[in-house]
Amino acid sequence: MTALARWCLRHRIVVIVLWLAAFAGVATAAGSMGSAYSTDYEVPGTESGQAAALMTKAFPGQSGDSDTIVWHTDNGSVRAKAVKKRMTHALRQVAELPGVSEVHGPYGRTGDAAHRERQISADGHTAYASLVFDRPTDALRAGQVKKVVETAQAAARDGLHVELGGAGIALTEAPRAQLPEVIGLGVAAVVLFLAFGSFAATLLPIVTALVAVGTASAGITLLGHVMTVADFAPMLGMLIGLGVGIDYALFIVTRHRRGLRAGLSVQEAAERAVSVSGRAVVFAGATVCIALLGMLVLRLGFLNGVALAASLTVVLTVAASVTLLPALLGLIGMRALGRRERRRLAEEGPRPEEPAGLAVRWSSFVERHPKLLGLTAAAVMAVLALPTLGLHLGTSDQGNNPATSTTRKAYDLLARGGPGDGHRGGFGPGFNGPLTLVGSLDGPRDRLAFEQLPHRLRETPGVAQAGGPEFDGSRGTGVITVVPDGSPQSRQTSDLVQRLRGEVLPRAEAGTTMRVHVGGITASYDDFASVIVGKLPLFVGTVVALGSLLLLLAFRSIGIPLKAALMNVAAVASSFGIVVAVFQWGWGSELLGLGSAGPIEPFLPVIMVSVLFGLSMDYQVFLVSRMYEEWQLTGDNRRAVRVGLAETSRVINSAAIIMIAVFAAFILSGDRIIAMFGIGLASAVALDAFVLRTLLVPALMHMLGGANWWLPSWLERRLPRISIEPPAAEHPPVTLPGPRDGESPLVRT
Repeated sequence: MTALARWCLRHRIVVIVLWLAAFAGVATAAGSMGSAYSTDYEVPGTESGQAAALMTKAFPGQSGDSDTIVWHTDNGSVRAKAVKKRMTHALRQVAELPGVSEVHGPYGRTGDAAHRERQISADGHTAYASLVFDRPTDALRAGQVKKVVETAQAAARDGLHVELGGAGIALTEAPRAQLPEVIGLGVAAVVLFLAFGSFAATLLPIVTALVAVGTASAGITLLGHVMTVADFAPMLGMLIGLGVGIDYALFIVTRHRRGLRAGLSVQEAAERAVSVSGRAVVFAGATVCIALLGMLVLRLGFLNGVALAASLTVVLTVAASVTLLPALLGLIGMRALGRRERRRLAEEGPRPEEPAGLAVRWSSFVERHPKLLGLTAAAVMAVLALPTLGLHLGTSDQGNNPATSTTRKAYDLLARGGPGDGHRGGFGPGFNGPLTLVGSLDGPRDRLAFEQLPHRLRETPGVAQAGGPEFDGSRGTGVITVVPDGSPQSRQTSDLVQRLRGEVLPRAEAGTTMRVHVGGITASYDDFASVIVGKLPLFVGTVVALGSLLLLLAFRSIGIPLKAALMNVAAVASSFGIVVAVFQWGWGSELLGLGSAGPIEPFLPVIMVSVLFGLSMDYQVFLVSRMYEEWQLTGDNRRAVRVGLAETSRVINSAAIIMIAVFAAFILSGDRIIAMFGIGLASAVALDAFVLRTLLVPALMHMLGGANWWLPSWLERRLPRISIEPPAAEHPPVTLPGPRDGESPLVRT
């Protein structure tokens, strides 16, 4: 590490140019190739996946995505002459726009009259038209879709409301890409300036993170051309990269500034900073990557892309921290210190730094009351984790969008009019997410049984409508559309899926060779959630085991990895409790502009567990590595815990505030999934830094005493050694006050 830092310092201009060239080259390549992200989260082999495959094979012409134009009258009927004339003209205009394949409304004179009649609600206040684009959503241009929305909504007037919904229309409500980054970086800059008092030092972590994350973001775009990468992967990578990138640079710059104040030259201070803190950064980055790559054990295509994309971002942030950052440190020289610090150093010379203030008083306070404080911290974490017990994985659809969005308004207009609904108009909540029953048929007997199936379905509890059947050209595949009584995200609809698969369809298939598969939004998400839940124990076990093994090798202790695993689980459970309260229970979700309450995305637990386990390990490494060093020097556990907490709590808290600001800023992205990540990660970091690492962990370590560092001698001899900090790590002599009156102060040399 020292040799790498020395080379980067001596060739700092070369290093800076190489990083900028890499960034420009990858960005240019990504810009020329464009993005190829996937919105297909289906799991091959599930029943809903088989239904989708049969549909694609039997009806290949239905490649475009179907969206919806909805209009509603406050007074009168949508059949009124004025409304009919106005909307017919608007639909004709939309149909002539570029990118639109066809528009099917209720006012035409051709086609199925019964179907047209079903496009008007029973009370005549609401109607809809099917809007089909000429290409899948992934290939649509937001500008074309925006023109469709503007043209359709131009028909609205007093008493006539026009809204649009569907996956294509949602492109006009895409996440606000720059706003979260700007806000997060602004808060980070303020915290860094308050911590450093130097404008040049403040810029270094931000510049380092931006170069690394920018290169990674372009690299993720290229990665999408060679494997399946989910559409939210770039923003997730940016969220993680900005947080850890600024924090990693903060740790190194803090160590560098300490060396300058101790009288070291710029070259020596930078080399020492990278040699000492750089090792911890590499180790922490490795734990984050291991946690992220744990998603590979699930063998789910789009999660593999997410894991590699996020890991690529972390790898580049670590690389920039130990190469680009020392080059920049050499470039700014003594300006890493503020003017007042430079003046004091010139006038008074170097002097030893003594931890003082709140950090020292807090570490002594924790030592005096470990049981009380530990119990309080554990109670806080347990209370926050309680909502996790009610976690419901399911469909998050446009009914969860912000109330002001056109997709949400269209969803609500269509959903009205269900059983017991006091609102006028609409087609019932299940209309927004119908189930698709796809039958594989062989012979007349199967087709007859399939034709009789809608009658059986209409008598099934939970079914509002059953339409069809429709057959492909060979009549070997049939489709029945079932509209549930409940919304796509409700447990009622999930129960209906299970009832159809477990009771209704097996009875209908009896005595025939036909096989009917249940597909649709709710069925696909339920299948996905089932696969995730089934593999979650293996995934969590793998991540915990690998992370614990790294800590075992680094700290030569059984207790440290066990406590780390326990703390990580606590951080994950408590942060998930907050996510459930905000998004599933709806506590403040509308106020924050995150839409209405709804279930949690099935893939969210996997990704958040990966990220949170990795980030939790970061603070564990930075805190315990200092304690471990003091333990090796003195063999005094109380002193090791007190010194480690006093000397690292300030930088850990500063790093946590920065990461919280970056993560929380993504709540403003306008994307529900990214907002879930933002709230979950910000909550986890806050709890980890301010409750676990500065309270519960030191309290437990005080109570366990020397047992913290116990390792069987036979295991000690067989384990390879990993050193996070070199033995010659720079620590100037400091004096720490004793924890109780009457004790002599402890001096470390």
